[in-house]
Amino acid sequence: ISKKAKLVHNVLDLKSLEQKPTRDGYGLGLLQTGDENPNVVALCADLIESTRTEGFAKKYPNRFVEMGVAEQNMASVAAGLSAVGKIPYITSYAMFSPGRNWEQLRTTVCYNNRNVKIIGSHAGVSVGPDGATHQAIEDIAITRPIANMTVLAPCDIWEGQKTAYAISKIDGPCYVRYAREKTPVFTTEDTPFEIGKAEIFFEEKSRLDVAIIACGPLLHNALLAAGELEKEGFGVRVINNVSIKPMDEPTIIDAARNAGAVVTV
Repeated sequence: ISKKAKLVHNVLDLKSLEQKPTRDGYGLGLLQTGDENPNVVALCADLIESTRTEGFAKKYPNRFVEMGVAEQNMASVAAGLSAVGKIPYITSYAMFSPGRNWEQLRTTVCYNNRNVKIIGSHAGVSVGPDGATHQAIEDIAITRPIANMTVLAPCDIWEGQKTAYAISKIDGPCYVRYAREKTPVFTTEDTPFEIGKAEIFFEEKSRLDVAIIACGPLLHNALLAAGELEKEGFGVRVINNVSIKPMDEPTIIDAARNAGAVVTV
């Protein structure tokens, strides 16, 4: 394991790792930035418990707006709030924001470069009983090409907290992808995190046979695979590409140039 990564000591022992959903990290990060900055406001589409907006809403009721099941309107209202100096965080299931309100995010938020933070919860296929209608598998693909948009996918609760806090420090639209189900907690409060930077989480041999570039909770699956490949004699590098846009091009290109194969997860 990369010494610079500062991961938990038992990172490859899946059974012993604590399990928490990355969306819990959003709740923690939203409160953290809300405590620090009175201009931070939160909007939610009738899902404050599911999206972990509940803590902020209870602590700062005058800075919370319940929008109801109206994600398109929520994006437009957030753009207006940003225009008068607020920092709005908007949350719903990722299938509905950025899924349902994509055009409002593109035109009203991003075209005007408004400082709106879009939080997509319950992303991916791991949404339990919510089913296929709520499985946002396209959210990265539809947010990444929009001009001015930053796109991030934290790997666990602690990186989720850091991400929610960090986006308040940059000006402009940001999309952050969070998951519903409990997943391994394998980073710490000291694990490096920076928007625009990819971190090497695993590299034990001087020879590089394969580079695995991953983001989100599946990053831990990549680490488990790297551990197994190392036992078979392969040299593996695992890169945490939390910052999908802007992407850390030097780190990614270096891996592509030096590895025998590249796998993205």
